[in-house]
Amino acid sequence: MNKIQKQILQTHTVAIQLQKAKPALINRIIKTFADVLMNNTTSIIRANQKDVAKMEQTNPLYDRLLLTPERLQSISNSLKKVTKLADPSGKILEEKKLPNGIHLQKITTPMGVVAAIFESRPNVVADITALCLKSRNACVLKGSRDADNTNKAIVKIIHTVLQQHQLPAQLVLLLPPRREIVNELFTATKYIDVIIPRGNNSLIQFVRKNSLVPVIETGAGVCHVYVHKNAAIQMAVDIVVNAKTSRPSVCNAMDTVIVDERIAAAFLKQLSGVFAKKQVIIYADAKAYKLLKGYPYLYKAAKEDFYREFLSLTCAVKVVKNETEALQHIAEHGTKHSEAIITNNKKTAEQFLQMVDAASVYHNASTRFTDGEEFGLGAEVGIATQKLHARGPFALEKLVTEKWVLRGTGQVR
Repeated sequence: MNKIQKQILQTHTVAIQLQKAKPALINRIIKTFADVLMNNTTSIIRANQKDVAKMEQTNPLYDRLLLTPERLQSISNSLKKVTKLADPSGKILEEKKLPNGIHLQKITTPMGVVAAIFESRPNVVADITALCLKSRNACVLKGSRDADNTNKAIVKIIHTVLQQHQLPAQLVLLLPPRREIVNELFTATKYIDVIIPRGNNSLIQFVRKNSLVPVIETGAGVCHVYVHKNAAIQMAVDIVVNAKTSRPSVCNAMDTVIVDERIAAAFLKQLSGVFAKKQVIIYADAKAYKLLKGYPYLYKAAKEDFYREFLSLTCAVKVVKNETEALQHIAEHGTKHSEAIITNNKKTAEQFLQMVDAASVYHNASTRFTDGEEFGLGAEVGIATQKLHARGPFALEKLVTEKWVLRGTGQVR
């Protein structure tokens, strides 16, 4: 057994201590973690700057990697919200007395050890740590080289806080950023209960194809906003601009605008004026290209552009004949993350909400709301796009599984 395997075994061994801890203690640990993060803003920002200095600002991951005092404050606030959520473990989901007299309960129980593999997202370290502690799971974290200094600074704080509360630091394990380390996670079927990849599609698919440990996907977001013929143009422009530009590097940002041909000219004329000021690059299909002629950041779209998660101030534009064609485009090119329709036609909106296969579907609102905290769920592990166990914001309530508990008086079969 090598060093990494021994560390994973230690985390598995101490996980049981969280199940014994009282809810008040766990909440106190998370709150202390949130406070100490803020008290160490200077040192965390200093560590983050070492990481940021190695990355080009044009890299789509740059914004995700960057920490500011304001972003740290947001992380701290999110952690404190987790303490106010109900403990998801130990809930009685079903209870009855069987004909043979056995008392039967179905209860929620921690998964055990949760592993997360992620890219340049130091906030993930804090979020997943808090969620795992609250749900009484130990966690194994595998970040990238890009954020290694930041990740170490944050994990050092949680280790200190755990030890101050007489719990072992091994409950939260940060693995080295070396790529080959993931193979130790993929084969640790005895010691890790689930792996959650959070990053681009290639990372997610790599984990899904190679892991022997069960995987819960938090998918990439190729998100669409469909501007229907009955849309209010100003509302549509406001929503599309927000969905694309408020934070373009995140997975709930819009990637493709789909617009009905009967409203396309008026809508694109108004949208292009705002997009030009923000220097948004547009990859347009043939119809949209003609309508956008003269736009300073315009390119002809290739087929593959409609499958892209841009993660930058870039989007594609597709003009369609009707809602049927819009639905077909989303079904073909979407990643089942977040999809929106802008329309004043309630019947069409309801059909869209029912027919679109995605974790989150919107009527007259930006896709940017697909977020655990925005949904009132506290922090999140990621946005799950699969259909088993968790879908949408993968938050606290989904970090548990179920157990059947039977109490008898000597019954045999």
